[in-house]
Amino acid sequence: MSFDPATLTFDANGLIPCIAQDADGGEVLMMAWMNAASVARTLETGRVTYWSRSRQSYWIKGESSGHVQELVELRVDCDRDCLLALVRQSGPACHTNRRSCFYTALREGDEVEIMTPTE
Repeated sequence: MSFDPATLTFDANGLIPCIAQDADGGEVLMMAWMNAASVARTLETGRVTYWSRSRQSYWIKGESSGHVQELVELRVDCDRDCLLALVRQSGPACHTNRRSCFYTALREGDEVEIMTPTE
């Protein structure tokens, strides 16, 4: 059965959340938005392409930083309203220069930074 991005459930702005997860270690790296065209570009090129809401443009992860996300597999959740991109991440995934965007934990009512930026 061939995949049709039109079968996905996009929000009112034509976007769908995509979680990037390390394909080898399972670590959740980041969440960003995609539209139908960025899903198609990702599948065509093997380079994860998101939609930037602030810039209103496409961004290929790592295009300027060199911290590329190579697509291993794209998965669709049961409601078809969220994507999971299994990736091979070169360098940090977060714009703060951390491996993951999820570097703050909530522990006993406090925010605790659990990951430092890479040098």
